[in-house]
Amino acid sequence: MPETTLTPETAGFVDALKFDADGLIPAIAQQHDSGEVLMLAWMNRESIRETLAGGRVVYWSRSRQALWRKGDSSGQVQHLVELRVDCDRDCLLLLVDQKGAACHTGRRSCFFTAIRDGAPRIVAEIIADPEALYRS
Repeated sequence: MPETTLTPETAGFVDALKFDADGLIPAIAQQHDSGEVLMLAWMNRESIRETLAGGRVVYWSRSRQALWRKGDSSGQVQHLVELRVDCDRDCLLLLVDQKGAACHTGRRSCFFTAIRDGAPRIVAEIIADPEALYRS
């Protein structure tokens, strides 16, 4: 685990965020150079601190109740380029450099279903075999 020491100014920034009752804040990951929205996940104070200190994006897995270092299982890592917060300080935007698929379905983005002509349509192809990504 990387060192999570932050400057006092950055630590104060993290502490001033508005977390929900479970200590979480939503984080939207967006490809830094193309603007492509990749995914939404959750972060807690520890995952934000680790992300800021180490540069590799770390989320909080609500299902596992543990830190989730994006790419540990799949190799599809996200490197932080910039972290932004919204005006209410209750939602994060992570500008990232995504390696490969961001979605567990093997697609680049989790947002691959759109309503078109009055019906849901798959608008993104699978770029990586999900079973191969998550073999233990």
